[in-house]
Amino acid sequence: VMRSVYGNHERFEATYFKKFPGYYVTGDGCRRDKDGYYWITGRIDDMLNVSGHLLSTAEVESALVEHKSVAEAAVVSRPHAVKGESLYCFVTLNDGVAFSQALEAELRKQVREKIGAIATPDYIQNAPGLPKTRSGKIMRRVLRKIACDEKDMGDISTLADSSVVDELFRNRCATTV
Repeated sequence: VMRSVYGNHERFEATYFKKFPGYYVTGDGCRRDKDGYYWITGRIDDMLNVSGHLLSTAEVESALVEHKSVAEAAVVSRPHAVKGESLYCFVTLNDGVAFSQALEAELRKQVREKIGAIATPDYIQNAPGLPKTRSGKIMRRVLRKIACDEKDMGDISTLADSSVVDELFRNRCATTV
């Protein structure tokens, strides 16, 4: 049980109790279905601001992986001159599935139908692998650098397989903004 933040009790209260008075905020989001079951949707602080609309990366990722061809997905933001941020999606396909323009169109349509037009991905990149730590956590800061075509990765010594980064740079979507 957490009782405070060392040297800053006000920060502790503001972070964990002010957003929803009377409740402790874990930082994870969920939804409750009609049967009363809770579905964990992901971190509530991992949000994108697209044309003034806050979108959860987990929500978009969930819509992508519902497609029968997608094994795994990761979504990051990329600066956009008009919308503020755009959706740059990395998808790892199931074995035997080829990435194509038709599949890309299906994925865009799926996200649009599940969430809405505002969540339509601007970029969908084929990602045979995602940059993960040895414990399996996706390193989103590396994905953001790839989406923005920034070569300075910083420290990537904790990646389980650093060759994935080179592969993702080679497969980058053509971007104009």
